[in-house]
Parts: sequence; structure tokens; C-alpha cells
Amino acid sequence: MTDIADGRRRGRRRGELTVATIAQLAGVSKPTVSKVLNGRAGVALETRQRVEALLREHGYRRPEAIAPAAILEVVFYGLERHMAIEIMRGVEPVARRHELAVAFTEVVEHAPGRTWAEQLLARHPVGVIAVCSAFTPEQHALLAASAIPLVALDPSGEPLHATPSVGATNWSGGITAARHLLDLGHRKIAVIGGPPESLSARARLEGCRAAMDAAGTRLDDRLVRTVEFSFEHGLDAGVELLSLPDRPTAVLCGNDLQALGVYAAAWRLGLRIPQDLSVVGFDDIDNTRWCSPPMTSVRQPLAEMGATAARMLLTLAAGNSPTHNRIELATTLVVRGSTAPPAQA
Repeated sequence: MTDIADGRRRGRRRGELTVATIAQLAGVSKPTVSKVLNGRAGVALETRQRVEALLREHGYRRPEAIAPAAILEVVFYGLERHMAIEIMRGVEPVARRHELAVAFTEVVEHAPGRTWAEQLLARHPVGVIAVCSAFTPEQHALLAASAIPLVALDPSGEPLHATPSVGATNWSGGITAARHLLDLGHRKIAVIGGPPESLSARARLEGCRAAMDAAGTRLDDRLVRTVEFSFEHGLDAGVELLSLPDRPTAVLCGNDLQALGVYAAAWRLGLRIPQDLSVVGFDDIDNTRWCSPPMTSVRQPLAEMGATAARMLLTLAAGNSPTHNRIELATTLVVRGSTAPPAQA
């Protein structure tokens, strides 16, 4: 903990604004600015927003020595629990080696009381790992003003703001999955992708499209669906695709939950996997090994991503710059029983 705490200590450089200056500009008292910086209650929403805007505008950074709590905080936003567990498995050993506890927060929108960002400021952890771009640029700036470093760990894409981040090679994962189906002889391949606003969903879809173009087999847009990353949406899209007169012989899904929905759709329509239909998922969650037949899936190294984000965060907390601002870990195809050559071949 000593090196991390020492990395936070520095004096005020000439030209940098003080709390008193921010207070004067905002027309409030110094204790009010301090409450905002520490996430404490007792500040009107309009006043808090005015102070936060000035902190961002002037790039304020807390100068005084703050002893951070011996906690590394992981914030999850809209992430399935099975993925969260794998990420925490990677974070915890790294934190333990530095004698830090690991806390986690699941963001609940419109929850009563203080916002989760304010709660983080009040706890003043060593640093924060934000999973799935939970932080807006404004919240990121407020954390920076309070001398709390942030790393984004985002299986669904890159963060919206310039901050150190960890992700996976989604585009190459889509290529690998499509090539596997093409090598088996499939040409009528459907794709159930994630929502268009998800960068990872778009990368996976475009990777599949690129692999098929390179093989001389264009992806038929009539066999493409973009839906939420959920079992229910996978089921609905699967029923729709598999009910077509000239149905696909394989379905490549944006994540494993969608692929499990396709399993249910196939069962509902009397189709066998892989004899009548091949299915590929993405993420390689535990459920892929438990379904029947076990599912072929593109593995995201979630535990390794968690460990990498934790090491990057501790580097920042010690006052150092990470070697790379963006790290992408390789995805790998895990072949199981849900894929086989098409029946007509």
C-alpha cells in the first residue's frame, strides 16, 4: 500500500486552481466543494452539477495527500453475473498480492439516495475498474479530480472517453467463428448480432462478414438479425430465421445467451443440433459446457482481462503511467459438439 499511497502525494503546482478558487467561481463555500469531491450528501443537485462542471472545465486535481482505503473497487454496469464472476476471479488475486480488498458495485439506475458515483467518492478506494463503460466522461473527470484512478474493462467495446482500458479481439473472434463454419462446408450462415450501438457486436458481425467475403461467400443480409444480448432475443430471432422456407444451416451468435436461445428455437421447431443446424456462441461462459450438445464458442479471456485491468490500475495508483493505454487480449475458438458439416453436404 505504501507505494500506491505515495504515488498520490504531490503539492500544488503554480497556476493550478485551489478549492477556494473553485468555490469562488461557483459562488459556494469551500466546504461545499469538499463535499462534492468526497461524494458527501448535503449539496443541492443544481449546485453539485455547477461545481462538477467547474472541476471538469479547469481540470482540477486534488493536491493534498489522501490516504486511500485499502480497497480496489469494481463497478459492473449491465453485465451478466456469470461474466462478472470470471472477471472478479482475475481481479482478486492481483489485489490480494497488494494487500487490498476487492469490493464491487452493480449500477442501478434511478436508485434512491446518493448516486453510485458519489458513493465511490465517499469510500475513496485505491482505484476503480469500470466494466462495460459505466462511466460517462463527466463522472470520469470527477473521479480524476478526487485523485481516484480509473481503468475501463469492456467486453462490449472501447470506452467513450480517453482512459486506460482492457478489451478483447472481437473482430478476429468473428472471423475465427465464421471460418470454422465455412471450413465445415456451410454457406447458408445466419448471424444474430448484438445491438448496433455495441462496438463489440458490430466488430463481431463485421469480422464474420469479412471472413465470408474472403471465402467468396457473401453474408446474406436477409439472414442477419441485430438484437439484445439475451436468451429471449436469441430465441425470438432463432425461431424467425429457422422458420424461413430456405433456412440457414448454421447460426453464428453475438454471445452465448443468444446461442442458447437458438438451441431452444431449434428444439421448438424439431431441429437437431448439429445434425440439422450448427450453432456458434461467443464468450464461452460455463453454460456452454453444460448444454446438450456442448456449445462451440469463441472464448473471451475474462479472468485474464480482470487481472490485466487490476495490474494497470495499480500502476496508475502508484503514480506511474501504464506501458499501453489500450490492451486487447486474444479470443480463441473452443470447438465442441454444436458444429458439424451441413446435412446436404
